[in-house]
Amino acid sequence: MESPADDAATANPVPAAPTLEIPQTAGAYGYVLSANIDSRVAVRAALKAGALGVFIGIIPVLGIMLTGALAVFFYRRQRASFISAALGARLGGAAGVVVFAIKAVATVAVILFHAQQQCIDSIVEIARKYGVDTNSPQFQASIHNLFTPLELAEFLVLSVALAAVGGALASVFTRASNPRI
Repeated sequence: MESPADDAATANPVPAAPTLEIPQTAGAYGYVLSANIDSRVAVRAALKAGALGVFIGIIPVLGIMLTGALAVFFYRRQRASFISAALGARLGGAAGVVVFAIKAVATVAVILFHAQQQCIDSIVEIARKYGVDTNSPQFQASIHNLFTPLELAEFLVLSVALAAVGGALASVFTRASNPRI
């Protein structure tokens, strides 16, 4: 015999959650504006951009932003679709994580091989060649903070945030506008 609770459950079934389907719309030049992202292509694009971003990161702020933009460029090169600014930011942020991971591995390798002082000496020598005052307290403090966990955490936040901004801007600026007829 069924209980009253079973009768109530069968009498008022819970409706299924509605699914949100975002249609793909054709833009100018035959590209497709997509709300979905191909994860395999996105991972490859983020890895390529992140690996190049280690070298582009020599340019202080702009380099990391260019890394995020480069990830969007690599994605669009593989897939003939435009992506939204939010997906561009996610793609750029993933490239920022790759840049951080490579820098973190390099920093851990320097620490494991006890080469911090050699690395600091070479940085000071390069700074002297470019006319930087290496005796200033700010320079000395920044050099000694290079291998601290706090510096790595700051670099993680900055690289992900700046690369995400670069990816979002690249996706917005590379979107084709509908031509007027």
